[in-house]
Amino acid sequence: MNYEIQGGSFPVVVCNVEANETIITEGGGMSWMSPNMQMQTTSNGGLGKMLGRMMTRESLFQNKYTPQGGPGQIAFASSLPGEIVALEINPQQSYICQKSSFLASTEGVELSTFFQRKLGAGLVGGEGFIMQKLSGNGTAFVEIDGAAIRYNLQPGQQLIVDTGHVVLMSDTCKMDVQTVKGVKNMLFGGEGFFNTVVTGPGEVVLQTMPVIKLAGSIAPYVVTSSN
Repeated sequence: MNYEIQGGSFPVVVCNVEANETIITEGGGMSWMSPNMQMQTTSNGGLGKMLGRMMTRESLFQNKYTPQGGPGQIAFASSLPGEIVALEINPQQSYICQKSSFLASTEGVELSTFFQRKLGAGLVGGEGFIMQKLSGNGTAFVEIDGAAIRYNLQPGQQLIVDTGHVVLMSDTCKMDVQTVKGVKNMLFGGEGFFNTVVTGPGEVVLQTMPVIKLAGSIAPYVVTSSN
């Protein structure tokens, strides 16, 4: 497979797939495709996997697309303005991602449920107890809200991040929370009570406009127009 990410701030990944090569996406993820792409809807792992996807806000079922009689083409568009990031996954490199970020992947990539081990990170870290894990071997495509900013953290190196901005990280990274210092800062600083702390080693990808902040920014205008 080869692919091209197009569309600027309204991105789509166009995948050119070899004969009998399979691409997997969540239900409803396909945007357009060549006529020879054959779809097969599957639970892709049984009831346990289905429930895990439901907890991470993905579809219960996944669709597999395979070209018949020769190469084919299929495209997957992002659901919000932002970016699509391609991740090369292998047994030595897996990723932890926020809920609903998975877009599509080659067949060798496994999408599973990841549970935050630390109570604080799950309760107030912004990403919740339940996240997604991408492992196996192949290429996966992930949706980013706004622009994607990448960091490569050294062992022990930390990054303090506002709630909701961590979209994915290497599974070698650790996530925790810390309290904003100072009562005045908590009450009047506008940053809330907690920040997320990511500790390396590994790659971290941040998003500049989490969907919750985008919704908060446009809400006053929606209310005004409805009145």
